[in-house]
Amino acid sequence: MSRVQLALRVADLEGSIDFYTRLFGAEPAKRRPGYANFAIAEPPLKLVLIEGEPDQPTVMDHLGVEVFGQDEVAEASRRLTASGLVTLEENDTECCYAIQDKVWVRGPGGEPWEVYTVKADAPQLARAADSSCCAATTATADTVAAAPVPTAAPEVAAGPKATASCC
Repeated sequence: MSRVQLALRVADLEGSIDFYTRLFGAEPAKRRPGYANFAIAEPPLKLVLIEGEPDQPTVMDHLGVEVFGQDEVAEASRRLTASGLVTLEENDTECCYAIQDKVWVRGPGGEPWEVYTVKADAPQLARAADSSCCAATTATADTVAAAPVPTAAPEVAAGPKATASCC
C-alpha cells in the first residue's frame, strides 16, 4: 500500500489547514509549529503544508510517494536506478518532524520526487545539515525550484549543498 504525497509551501498555514480540513472532511494527522499534514484515506493522499513567507502565493514544494516500510524504499531505489534515473538515497534522515528513509529523483520538468517511509517522530522541522530534505522556511517559488535533488551523477557524487525539500 502507498499513497501520493503533495507538499505545499503556504503563506497562511492556519487558513490552509482550515481549507483542507473542509475540503477533505478530515483533521490534520500531525500539527507542529510551521507544519501540518493530512493522511487522507480516500483518495489515498498525504498532504503536507509547510509554512512559507507571508504574502507569497502557495507553491508546490515537492511530490512524493509514501510507502510503509524500509524494504519498499530500497526496492524503489533499485527500480529507479535500474531504469536509468539518477537517485539520491537518505537513510535515517531527520526532517519534517520525522525520521525517514527515502530516495529522491527529479521529474522531466525538474520537479523533486521522493519515495519515503516514516520510521518515527522527530522533534524538529529543520533538516540535518547534510540532508537534501526540508527547504528552508524562507523558500520561495524560485528557491524551491532550485532545490538540489539529483539531476546528474556528478551532483549526486558531490552531495547536495543548498536548500531542498522533504516530508
